[in-house]
Amino acid sequence: MWTPLEELQAREAIRDCLYRYARGIDRADEAALRSSYWEDAEDCHGATSGPVEVFYERVREAWARAPRNIHHVTNILISFRSETEAEVESYFLALQRGSGPDGVTRQVMLSGRYCDLFQLRGTEWRVARRTVVYDWVEPQPLPEGSEAERFGPRTPIGGVFPDDPVYRMATLGLDD
Repeated sequence: MWTPLEELQAREAIRDCLYRYARGIDRADEAALRSSYWEDAEDCHGATSGPVEVFYERVREAWARAPRNIHHVTNILISFRSETEAEVESYFLALQRGSGPDGVTRQVMLSGRYCDLFQLRGTEWRVARRTVVYDWVEPQPLPEGSEAERFGPRTPIGGVFPDDPVYRMATLGLDD
């Protein structure tokens, strides 16, 4: 199979892909989101199931309604089937607030697992098939007041691509 270093590199590439997914979905960064799936991937994400393009379309529609999303990815278990395939279970916690297609704003905390088949193609690991398993769904009351009132002096406030501070790290003094 692999040397220990090669296996570690593959594990890190898979973890990095999972984190790119979280950034992409939370920051409305379609390029980052797309970089976590193969073009022919299948995605079963609750409300959508089928080619990943169907999932992307639903996500773009949600992004147009200016949601606030935060996804935390943890407890990543990676089991290699071969040198080019891995079964990956990752726990997630998602805090989501936004308007649905009906125009009603809702807030929910979701927790569950991404059950993924990752494939290595060329030098890159990405999701080839994802099933999202929901273990916890908790509707929450909407907070009162504006974000400016709630956040107070805690700035900058997270945003979407390309305006979120992560896309301007050099201007935040992080390039030293």
